[in-house]
Amino acid sequence: MIISVSRRTDIVAFYMPWFMNRVRANKAVYYNPFNFKGYEISLKPKDVDVLVFISKDYQPLLPYLDELKSRYNLYFHYTITGLSGIFEERVPPIEKTIPSFKELAKRTSSKQVEWRFDPIVLTNITPPEFYRKKFLQIASRLEGYTHRCYFSFATIYDKVKRNFKKLKKKGIQLMEPDLKLWRQLADELASLGRRYGIQLYSCCNDFLISDMVKKGRCIDGEHLSQLFNLNKKFHTYPTREGCGCAKCVDLGVYDTCPHGCIYCYANVNKQITWKNYKAHSPEEELLIKGKIEVVKRLKEEREQMSLF
Repeated sequence: MIISVSRRTDIVAFYMPWFMNRVRANKAVYYNPFNFKGYEISLKPKDVDVLVFISKDYQPLLPYLDELKSRYNLYFHYTITGLSGIFEERVPPIEKTIPSFKELAKRTSSKQVEWRFDPIVLTNITPPEFYRKKFLQIASRLEGYTHRCYFSFATIYDKVKRNFKKLKKKGIQLMEPDLKLWRQLADELASLGRRYGIQLYSCCNDFLISDMVKKGRCIDGEHLSQLFNLNKKFHTYPTREGCGCAKCVDLGVYDTCPHGCIYCYANVNKQITWKNYKAHSPEEELLIKGKIEVVKRLKEEREQMSLF
């Protein structure tokens, strides 16, 4: 099986001691966010095809990298957008993330580390030209360290709209969707990427697929099978419209990531997120201390806020 670490929260940046305790115990408990039940999952190397990490900051993982390499096949999505200080409250700036990206690639391989320039949030202070400059700035420094870049335009869920309503007081406004503009920007970024040996992939925005842009899958079963010589065909298990991801087990829990990204779909609000982050224990089998009861309480809190 494939283990996702994680699409629901940034385990690498904030919960590495917990994760390494689970690795050494050879098991963890994950929860289903739809039925709110917990399930034990084996983390024995023989039961894990690949660990797929998704994070905005890999510095906390680097001390454990050799131990993880000795046990598992590893694949890394490294999100670097250049939005730190704008819409990413606690995400380290690129001056800190690019060096750890390079170290990760050097100690594994450029084929195992994938750059995510995701999401693109077009506003009056982050127009297309902002993203052209940031993409070029980052891509030019990642040449030779990766060959794939995933991107998408932000999905503006209701909770995200609420976040941006607060920013209107500061004069920040979302741009209206413009598919023609989006396609043009995507092709321009893809052209820039090719200068540095980086292919652009569109995640859940299939209307952007072109001669320049390929379809992206965060959990790409075919790619992983080829990369690690697994000789397996993983079943597709979409999580939303346009998703082509392979079936996996995700160890994360919603409402636990303290990065504070304005565009985030996985958190209800900062208060709940911080409460959960502070309540977590590295010794627990599930990411949130108190296990499934706390997850059920999260559901109640969300319902009270009319966010479900």
